[in-house]
Amino acid sequence: MKHHHHPHRGGPGPWGPFADLGGHRGRRGGGPPPWLAGLFGAPDGRSERRGPRVRRGDVRAAILDVLAHAPESEPLNGYQVIQTITDRSEGAWRPSPGSVYPTIQQLEDEGLVETDEGRGRRALRLTEEGRAYVADHPEELAAVWSPFEAAREDARGGVDVRPEIGQVMSAVWQIVTTGTEGQRRAAVEVLVDTRRRLYGILADGDPAGTAADDDADDTGA
Repeated sequence: MKHHHHPHRGGPGPWGPFADLGGHRGRRGGGPPPWLAGLFGAPDGRSERRGPRVRRGDVRAAILDVLAHAPESEPLNGYQVIQTITDRSEGAWRPSPGSVYPTIQQLEDEGLVETDEGRGRRALRLTEEGRAYVADHPEELAAVWSPFEAAREDARGGVDVRPEIGQVMSAVWQIVTTGTEGQRRAAVEVLVDTRRRLYGILADGDPAGTAADDDADDTGA
């Protein structure tokens, strides 16, 4: 009677030292699996970089605010409203026509927005009631943009390492799925060295912070 040996997951096999990354062995050359890509923003062929989460009611408030800031001589149409929202969020939020146009219709039903068909296009403007609503709810309208402004401030104030981690993980995954045994072993050596050097950076402390402390000591002296 023959006994078939079933190696433990993560043990020796065609993936060698990378076996613990498993679960998607059939994705040859197709990028890292979605669960791994999602951890650090690595491209998985489906997902795109996303900005701050848009809350219920944000489309409504954004439309009102955009129309409130539009020149009276140049009223906007629906497409221009979408483009303006995209521009103000610096591309982080582009609402779909399927969310914008029904919301515009709702605002018309509420008497806050009216349309002008006289120029060959459906131009939008606030009614008197709409302008009064905007004047009475400045915090509500400003809150729509605050997450995007905070994200921009975070981007200016520090270095986001997540995109680079995603690129590294993509390279690792290519070696896992298409590399030879020798390439995998070489990659392990690189990763081990990288891990040690990263811990070394932590052990050395923050160079920028040290410089700032030294400057403060010199000033105090």
